[in-house]
Amino acid sequence: MSDVFTSLKRSQIMSRVKSKGNKATELALIRLFRSTSISGWLRGAKLYGKPDFIFRNHRLVIFVDGCFWHGCPKHASQPSTNIAFWKEKLRKNKSRDQLVTKELRREGWRVLRIWQHELMARNERRLVERIRRALTRKSDG
Repeated sequence: MSDVFTSLKRSQIMSRVKSKGNKATELALIRLFRSTSISGWLRGAKLYGKPDFIFRNHRLVIFVDGCFWHGCPKHASQPSTNIAFWKEKLRKNKSRDQLVTKELRREGWRVLRIWQHELMARNERRLVERIRRALTRKSDG
């Protein structure tokens, strides 16, 4: 089915759509935290880069990165239309991720980035171990 709007109009409409977080992946991580008794996390903290979760007492922030939007090396795919736009958009996303990580580390936070695919059941045990290691590790600063 073809779009009822022109490309320009569709672009204007889509530019007004604001992200509200990656709710499904965040909820999956909350379920994992609860099922494994990982506590002390907060959501919605007003920190640079808007981390998905923070563990204030451990100075740890966690981001759940979507495989498509953040360029997962295992699962990233390139759209077959509007290639130049998407290539630049995804490049900027990766660049912003690096900047956010660098700035938070400069502010004394440790940063853990979790790929969306790591929340699948077969990866759960390994992910829990990774989170627990991050929580027990001493701060770099």
